Parts: sequence; structure tokens; C-alpha cells
Amino acid sequence: MSSPDALATVTATLKSLLHPLVDDEAKVTTQPPSKARTGDDDQINIFLYSTQINTAFNNAPLPGVTRNGETAHPPLPLTLKYLITAYGANDDDISGQQLMGQLMSLLHDHPILGPTDIVGIMPDSDLDHQTERIRVTADGLSLDEMSKLWASFQSAEYRLSVGYEVSLVLIESTRPSITPLPVLTRGEADHGVIAQANLIPPYPAITDIALLSQQPNAVLGDSLTLHGHYLDGDSVNVRFKHPLLVNPIDVPVLTASSGTRIRIDIPDASADWRVGFYAVEAVISKASGQRVTNGYPLTLAPAITAIAPLNPVPRNGSGAVTLTISCRPEILPQQRVTLLLGDREVPSQAHPAQTDTLIFVVDNAPVGSRYIRLRVDGVDSLLIDRSVTPAVFDSAMEVIIS
Repeated sequence: MSSPDALATVTATLKSLLHPLVDDEAKVTTQPPSKARTGDDDQINIFLYSTQINTAFNNAPLPGVTRNGETAHPPLPLTLKYLITAYGANDDDISGQQLMGQLMSLLHDHPILGPTDIVGIMPDSDLDHQTERIRVTADGLSLDEMSKLWASFQSAEYRLSVGYEVSLVLIESTRPSITPLPVLTRGEADHGVIAQANLIPPYPAITDIALLSQQPNAVLGDSLTLHGHYLDGDSVNVRFKHPLLVNPIDVPVLTASSGTRIRIDIPDASADWRVGFYAVEAVISKASGQRVTNGYPLTLAPAITAIAPLNPVPRNGSGAVTLTISCRPEILPQQRVTLLLGDREVPSQAHPAQTDTLIFVVDNAPVGSRYIRLRVDGVDSLLIDRSVTPAVFDSAMEVIIS
């Protein structure tokens, strides 16, 4: 790979290739077309008008540059776009066309810039040491593209020109490679790679969580069945992670688990748990070490344990009712809590400390029977009783306002 001088080296190499076509090397210029024409002799101008990232090599280190296990920063891969213009002596069109034919023939017969062409042009560029070939190909610019290109030169008068593309030029990254130490052992006691003759991933994983209650969300005390593979071990714990928990909750698996199934009950410890979304993991310990599965999502819903006052609930003189709801697990002050009364959503009164009792004031309370749900951080308490067929609303969640 080469240094940032590679762009200038390519231009200088093209200039070196084309100078035998004119009497004087000075008549091969590398100026913008608006400043290129000097004198009345035959002249060739090589203008680098565009550099583009070569997407085929972008963000990919070259093979063979680094050893296995090392990480090298990829080089900057560039494609160079040139506009080459031929000027005939005394601006004669025939002479210009002859010169254009000669230079195109030369580049056609010289499609690769090899080390012998580049060496000595700019010694510090190291372009002659690049492993990837540097190809010179005609760039078929359309008449419209050529016209727009010349129009951008403003004062330049159009002359017979051709586009060429030079690729690939690799500029080496200045960032050092990452070279870790060699591996001493592969696993415990250097047992090497573990092979198995099936398509199951070779690590423990949870693929599904089923609720015995057949409800969409779990509540405290529910029984869970974790399905997956490689879930057996000398000891197994199920870990519950929640954003509001400082430390995750580990529930030991007391019954023997198979490799594909774990059965546990969520402890009914109201003060320790939080309503919301959990990531459930299995922590599997064996003599060879400890492994942790992926986190599988589980939603823990609030459960209403008591409603006060008992039915019927009377309205006060202004038509409002006050409901006191007991629930589990306990609610933190920063959790957003509302009561869904029929089709109305009522915010709870402020609770400055962790609590299992919430107060709701319903203004202009509608008279009649309404079902209630407790919503905590977007998770609703369970309203449907699925233990019977067909499913029905839970009658314990009915509030009658008089």
C-alpha cells in the first residue's frame, strides 16, 4: 500500500508514459483545461478532475496484510478520474486528432501501471509496492457529461478530450493495527473446539416462555415454563432483569430441569418486584464453568388485590367518587399509574414512597357498572378470566357506582 502521495504519483506516471508522443516533456501538462494551453506546439494535458471511493474495497482490510487474529484498519481505496486533452500544433484539428489517436493507442496497449512504470517517479509514495493492480481504462463519458465537464471550466474553449479511469489506488491508514497476544489454550484444559452433529446452536438459549395461566402477561405467583436447549446443569438459576431494579432477581430452579425445559414459579414477594418489562435469562453452572443464556422478554402485570369502598360505591355531592386500590407488586414513586374505569383513564394521587395502596379520585363519575384496570408504566392488570370457556371478564374487577 502507498502513502497520500499516491495520487500525484499516478498523475506523474501517466505524464511519463505520454511524453514520448511530443517533442518536449514540458508539453505534457497537468493543469486545469482553462490554464493548460501554452504555446502553439503539440500538447497533451492530463487533468485529475475527480477522486471517488472504490466501494468494492471500502472498509475491508486486504487479505495477507495482517496475520490471523489481528485487526488492521482498512486502507483508503480510490478510483481516479482523468480528463486527457490533445492540442495540435497551431491548434490544428487534424494534428490534434492524430495526437489523440496516438495517446489512446498507447494507453490501450498499456492498461496496467506496473512497478517498473512507477518506480523512481516519487520514491516516498511506495505505490510501486502495492499488491493490487493499478488499471487504466477508458471512461466512456457521454456527450452530455463531457459538455457539463467543460462548461465547469468557464473560460476554457472545448478541445478534443477523452476520459480515463485509474483504479485501484490504496492509501494506507496511519492508525496502527491491533495485535493481541497468541492464544495459549482453547477452553478449559485446552480441550479445543466442541463439535456436534446437528443444527442446534452449541450454547444454551431460551426460545420461548409459556405461562400456565395462558394469560398474555405474568403476575406474581405465576408458573413459568422456559423452553430452549442446553438448559441443564449442576445448578440452574433463572435471572430476571428490570430497568428499575438495582440488582437482578435470581430464582433458583429446585426441580431437575431437562435440557429443553425449565419450570419455575415467580415468588410472591411484592416489595422486591416491579411492574413492567423483564429480560429473563437462565444462569447454568457446570464443572466446566458458568454460562448465561440470551435474555427473553417477559411482561409482569400489576394485580389488583382489593377495591375500597365495596359495591355499591356512592358519589359525593359533586358527583365524584374516591377509589382506593390495593395491588401487587408495590409501586415506586416514579412509576406512572392510572386507573382505567370503563373507557376513562384517571391518574392516581401522588404517592411519595413505595406503596401497594393507590388512591384515585374520579370526577363526574358515571352511574352504573364499570370494569376497572390498573395501568402501570403502560402495562395493564389482567381483566379477562381465561380459566373458563368461553373467557369472561373477572367479576372481582367490577365497580358499581350509585
